[in-house]
Amino acid sequence: MADWLSSKVVGKRQWNARLFSLRIQSEFNKFEAGQFVRVALDIAGERVARPYSLVNKPGDDYLEIYFNIVDEGPLTPKLAALEVGDKIFITNRANGFLIVDEVPECKHLWLLATGTGVGPFLSILKTEKVWQRFEKTVLAYSVRDGSELCYQDQIAAIKKQYAERFSFVPFVTREKIEGVIHQRITASLEDGTFEKRTGININENDSHIMMCGNAAMIAGASECLEKRGLRKHRRREPGHITTEKYH
Repeated sequence: MADWLSSKVVGKRQWNARLFSLRIQSEFNKFEAGQFVRVALDIAGERVARPYSLVNKPGDDYLEIYFNIVDEGPLTPKLAALEVGDKIFITNRANGFLIVDEVPECKHLWLLATGTGVGPFLSILKTEKVWQRFEKTVLAYSVRDGSELCYQDQIAAIKKQYAERFSFVPFVTREKIEGVIHQRITASLEDGTFEKRTGININENDSHIMMCGNAAMIAGASECLEKRGLRKHRRREPGHITTEKYH
């Protein structure tokens, strides 16, 4: 069982009415890009905790989480109300297998995210390991409206550094915005729009797909990819599709 570390909020950003990022100073900072930690507050005499992927890269002098307010949830409204200097609790170890070291050898890495599920992929994209291993990495980032396309400065910096080796494909499903795909990731996989935008195709010979976010997207995309002969990745049975279980 992991122990709790008393930590402190050192930065806060509100992206829109429901989306927030917190930077946290903690004694803990050892993790692999793509992993998650449990974050907690003491609420009404009880320590309430939830798992959150880390957005920052290993070695940064802070931890960063990215989350949306769940109105009926006991924790997220309280997290959103925190200010710089407030206390927060972090587990002293990270978990999760949504990491590059778990990906079998392949040429192309596809990162499919909805909403705050982009967090672990931002961490991965900031590390050298991903660029040492794959010829091209694609980030698909799907949201409902333009105000939810967060971290665009970081994505632009990655694109500037790695140029043609990185492809960023934004999806916005409820607002018409120039330059984005106006359909869900699953539908775009089915009709070929997504892959046409990237200039490469997903296939069982040279591709690996990592997914994080909405359960419906993960289920729908997995079903679509399995029809092409791709299968879920397991350590004992290497495959092409990796998802995360937050527990």
